[in-house]
Amino acid sequence: MDLKALFKISYGLYIITSKAGDKLNGQIANTVFQVSAEPPTIAVSINKQNLTHAYISESGFFGVNIIELDTPMTLIGQFGFKSGRDIDKFEGIPYEKTLNGIPMIKTNSVGCLELKVMEKIDVFTHTIFIGEIVDAKVLSEKEPMTYAYYHVIKRGTTPKNAATFQAPDVKKEEVNKEEKAIMAKYRCTICGYEYDPTLGDPDSGIKPGTAFEDIPDSWVCPICGATKDQFEKI
Repeated sequence: MDLKALFKISYGLYIITSKAGDKLNGQIANTVFQVSAEPPTIAVSINKQNLTHAYISESGFFGVNIIELDTPMTLIGQFGFKSGRDIDKFEGIPYEKTLNGIPMIKTNSVGCLELKVMEKIDVFTHTIFIGEIVDAKVLSEKEPMTYAYYHVIKRGTTPKNAATFQAPDVKKEEVNKEEKAIMAKYRCTICGYEYDPTLGDPDSGIKPGTAFEDIPDSWVCPICGATKDQFEKI
């Protein structure tokens, strides 16, 4: 059975937000889909271990922020590879609260939805929350980001708690020693991002063809913010 067939399914990329009392949290998710039109309902799949899951369960409300195509990886990393148990994910992020207190991202979002939980479905490691839309706004006419674009163009990775996570293939390709020395790739031990010297990291000012050793020590992982010493040679 080749589970890579699942990669052919189309997804978007979203920031799901919620609250618990005065506390706010959010996370990246791609399994968001419309269930019905009358009334308009949306379903989202959230890992039971995530703090956002606890907040949605407590408040009964959640927000869906549809992020735009040119959203920086730093924003995706903040909501996708860091825990709200350790940091305030909304620090430095412009947002506004709905009447029900749900935070909505004001930057890099083409639209947002506020939903009231109508039903919960237990699915092994995840819960599918089905919510009725109580408010919706179009914030931009820009193109939304797709999960395929995030992986192929942005070279993003998938958090372990995501519904679509698959363990990486550990098989190593055989290359000669000279190629290894010149084209060595490095993987972030925190989020799995791979630095490819042939591609560089243009968003961070690192030109294609720059060896990992030549990257300034001030450079950090474009997804999760890990420092250079937290990378390992592949």
